[in-house]
Amino acid sequence: MSYRAVTDVQKHSVHTLVFRSLKRTHDMFVSDHAKAVALDDQSYKMKMAVKMRAEYKPVLHMPVLKEGRERGPLHASDPYDASPDYLVTGTHPYPSAPGVALTAETQMQKMPSEAGVHSMALALPPAQARQEASRTAASVAEIHRHAGAAERSHPPQHALSLMEGGTKSSGLLPRKAPTMPKPQWHPPWKLYRVISGHLGWVRSIAVEPGNQWFVTGSADRTIKIWDLASGKLKLSLTGHISTVRGVAVSTRSPYLFSCGEDKQVKCWDLEYNKVIRHYHGHLSAVYDLDLHPTIDVLVTCSRDATARVWDIRSKANVHTLSGHTNTVATVKCQSAEPQVVTGSHDTTIRLWDLVAGKTRATLTNHKKSVRALVLHPRQYTFASGSPDNIKQWKCPDGNFIQNLSGHNAIINTLAVNSDGVLVSGADNGTIHMWDWRTGYNFQRIHAAVQPGSLDSESGIFACVFDQSESRLITAEADKTIKVYKEDDTATEESHPVNWKPEILKRKRF
Repeated sequence: MSYRAVTDVQKHSVHTLVFRSLKRTHDMFVSDHAKAVALDDQSYKMKMAVKMRAEYKPVLHMPVLKEGRERGPLHASDPYDASPDYLVTGTHPYPSAPGVALTAETQMQKMPSEAGVHSMALALPPAQARQEASRTAASVAEIHRHAGAAERSHPPQHALSLMEGGTKSSGLLPRKAPTMPKPQWHPPWKLYRVISGHLGWVRSIAVEPGNQWFVTGSADRTIKIWDLASGKLKLSLTGHISTVRGVAVSTRSPYLFSCGEDKQVKCWDLEYNKVIRHYHGHLSAVYDLDLHPTIDVLVTCSRDATARVWDIRSKANVHTLSGHTNTVATVKCQSAEPQVVTGSHDTTIRLWDLVAGKTRATLTNHKKSVRALVLHPRQYTFASGSPDNIKQWKCPDGNFIQNLSGHNAIINTLAVNSDGVLVSGADNGTIHMWDWRTGYNFQRIHAAVQPGSLDSESGIFACVFDQSESRLITAEADKTIKVYKEDDTATEESHPVNWKPEILKRKRF
């Protein structure tokens, strides 16, 4: 026998149930629907104080009128209704004695003429101006009381000049139109050596701190060490089983680091020319690596959308910097904040807090993949390269400085030297030289491919200045390494700066 009572439960849509719950909550917490929220005195005062600071800070401490002080506070309801007697120091339409207050007998016109105010501003002696300036409003109440009084007695553009000593000051001068600084002249660069030896695309370069040799990594899976002065091959290192995408030479120890599309990150001891450490952890091809300049830390970035921070000695994965949503193509380290900067195919640049292993800032200005980053060797700035633009940023927060437009190609690499020459190398084999400060493109180079190569094999994968910054070394798709130097014979007359300011074309982002 069943005792279960059968009851019909009325079914409502989720929307209805949510709405009812919302209404019930609303009824519970709001007693009167039509009643306005009570004005909180303290909040209102705070709001007004903040507003005054934000909008009227330069004029908060204008000189207080003498008569206003003598006559007592103005009518509280509307400070603008009462018009004070003006204190005039002797302009043309008024009695010439200084400090004469206007009365019905002496008053000729309510507002001073433009010329009158101008001459008054120039005639006011500095000492008197200083005394006036020292009589600052003592409290917010006084500021309220005299709000607008100074502007009513003198037009705003002259109020500043009255306070600044009475001499002809910036307040009286027309504001200068924004001007773009003229770019610094840089000698053009010319190709002076082509080094061949690799059997595949040359993907990465690094110069050793002593400037004796440099190292390249290639798609032929080898790492080659070359003499910088002669361009001769010194050594080949084998061990990677796929393209070598990044190489770096340590300034703190005799180690060379390499990474590749085989997911491997290796540490080579250059005294024995052997691999002494592997750093395991990346789930896909490792595209770039960089060494921290002051601590024994290595940062790598990969197609698995992460950058990893490794302790060089213990091989421990200290941090996994996750946040990017696509391949992380490039990484740079510096000793100041942000200590790690990454650029990704998800079009963003991230500035990382190395201690916490978290993002400090994400820069979303680029519209296409960011494949190249470079830190300026002297200034606290960096640049990023993308097919849409090269952008310059300020550290530590990544404030935007300017765009360098015109290199319309996939930019694979950037390099900058202390003279302010920025180099961008692209997938189509073009190299553009820029003046860092002004963004002026002073030279474009498209070197011929190695004989026997196709024209389509012209592409720049990496470029770097040597330690003396007098040589530029590029790694190319025609399997060669090209070395450029400044043209010694060039002068400002033979290669003039063909510069036109483009103020209107400068984009804000």
